Amino acid sequence: MKFSDLLSALPNLVTPPDTDAIITAPVSESAQAVEPGGVFLARRGANVDGHDLIAEAVARGAAAVVGERPPGDVACPVPYAQVAAGARALGPLAAAYYGYPARRLVIVGVTGTDGKTTTCTLIHSILVAAGVRAGLISTVNAVIGDQALETGLHVTTPPAHEVQMYLAKMVEAGLTHAVLEATSHGLAQGRVDGVDVDVVVLTNVTHEHLDFHGTWEQYRRDKARLFEMAATSYRKPGVPKIAVINAGDPSADLFRQMAAGVDRVLTYALDPVGPVDVRAEGIDYGPDATRCTVVGPGNARQRVETRLVGPFNVANLLAGVTASSALLGDDVERLRAAVAGGLRAVPLIPGRMERIDEGQDFLAIVDFAHTPNALKRALEAARAMIPADRRVIAVFGSAGLRDREKRRLMAEIGAELADVSVFTAEDPRTESLASILNEMAQGCIRRGGVEGETFWRVMDRGRALAFACSLARRGDLVIACGKGHEQSMCFGTTEYPWDDRQALRAALRGEPLLTLPTADLKLRDTGIV
Repeated sequence: MKFSDLLSALPNLVTPPDTDAIITAPVSESAQAVEPGGVFLARRGANVDGHDLIAEAVARGAAAVVGERPPGDVACPVPYAQVAAGARALGPLAAAYYGYPARRLVIVGVTGTDGKTTTCTLIHSILVAAGVRAGLISTVNAVIGDQALETGLHVTTPPAHEVQMYLAKMVEAGLTHAVLEATSHGLAQGRVDGVDVDVVVLTNVTHEHLDFHGTWEQYRRDKARLFEMAATSYRKPGVPKIAVINAGDPSADLFRQMAAGVDRVLTYALDPVGPVDVRAEGIDYGPDATRCTVVGPGNARQRVETRLVGPFNVANLLAGVTASSALLGDDVERLRAAVAGGLRAVPLIPGRMERIDEGQDFLAIVDFAHTPNALKRALEAARAMIPADRRVIAVFGSAGLRDREKRRLMAEIGAELADVSVFTAEDPRTESLASILNEMAQGCIRRGGVEGETFWRVMDRGRALAFACSLARRGDLVIACGKGHEQSMCFGTTEYPWDDRQALRAALRGEPLLTLPTADLKLRDTGIV
């Protein structure tokens, strides 16, 4: 297609190019990854200015460049267009290149602090059980028919051009629906720009990522942007715009306001204080399954069962059922069958309250809980899975270069809800791990924690898991929180291979994995070696 055709998708084009070009490859913001015939997007980053890499991108075959600087300020031998904000250009450019795939799919977008991946998986499973040809893009993977593709080492929405590529693959595969997890980073950075959303879902909004968003108000506004997108994006013939909101969340009213303009708002709540469209009754929390009665519109009741455990997963279940009911219409029997079948079929989601069994006489679980609210809910669920006289032993840390307030909050939650807390490494990055753990220790002490009795500091995560397992007695529960399914841990500026599930298995066998090679002396200042 012509470069000018791509540029027609941009809402913030400042200066068009002097000449046109034929584009035969995707848009890329990496000079190293640009393909011959593609478009290079040059923008100012935190550490690198993409405008300085234009020559390299052109040498690799870029047929055109989009940048933020005025044309006179860059040396560019191929057609060059200026935009006001490069981050907001990638999504629309990629959508145009792939032929606007979101306009040929019914798109469900899910956002919130906790529960997004699980809710997306639930919706996808229910739709598939109903016979709907649905795809999934989560922070764990992209599911396109029988194919599952990894979406990254750490959990965030994939880059905008990858989102559009996945959607295009879904269209090519004959799918009709797509469920998309939208993180706050992804929304703020424009990673879902160019996606025409039809159904939007809010799980909750709690304390997280204030290091990135700056303020609580901005964090909520960035989340709520998905709802605004649903109200204002392209309308597909016969497809209504619907918002699904957790009425029990304190930010529910803000999201209702941002959803002004959609055709319908549906609500759900685990503990409703007023009328809601979907709620749960008769909840039975077991160590291997959760059972409850879902009460929907018209007081319709359905007893359901899922392998997902804990109260927070009942809330995720309600979100999934509410969104699915909006998509499947008025066929009550079809919905009931899809809900029952979808919940039975949904797999245990990697790193989400995932049981690890090496024949030990206590429970061992890996969960992604890395926010104060998620940790609270994970520990509450853990408590409900064991007898009252047994102990919850929690292993967790707090990431470096992220919201520092979390360190105190999570340690306090550990002191209140776990019998034993083991503080350890969780992506310290360039911060001192010893300092991070000291902040956590002080928070725990303020809540009555006693070091060496109710909490310990073990810097190496592998050793921390092994230590927690050594403390466990018959019937106890060891839970490793914060990493979930992630496949790396960051020390300094390097991502080192790491999988909490493998590490916990090794700890249970008495063969602890070390977080880092002990010979890596560059990291001595972290206290890890």
